[in-house]
Amino acid sequence: MKIDGGCHCGAITYEAEVDPDKVTVCHCTDCQTLSGSAFRVVVLTDRFRLLGGEPKIYLKTGESGRKRVQSFCANCGTPIYSADAAAPEIYSIRLGTVRQRAELPPKVQIWCRSALPWTMHLEPVTQVAKQNF
Repeated sequence: MKIDGGCHCGAITYEAEVDPDKVTVCHCTDCQTLSGSAFRVVVLTDRFRLLGGEPKIYLKTGESGRKRVQSFCANCGTPIYSADAAAPEIYSIRLGTVRQRAELPPKVQIWCRSALPWTMHLEPVTQVAKQNF
């Protein structure tokens, strides 16, 4: 599936070809902190193309000791993708940056031991169509 997206301020834009079966909810604490969300989709870097801007990159060492590349917009701070430093040919695109995100429901949840318990049971939470204050 062809997707496109970008950061909040529009400085970074991209397009990619993704497999909808690779949409993941990652409950790790890094994803919770970095994106305020847990959703992402995996794509090979040869299927990802920046159309505008250049993300800022930094390396984060995870709990496992593995180094993760984190990319974000230096202007607005939007996280764009992450990658394992040992396998930089695979990006995990932050789903909130994808324009077609409604068409990409998650297929698997990982790092569930770090999940906030309430994220597994949102059905009973009151739903409001838009902010009303």
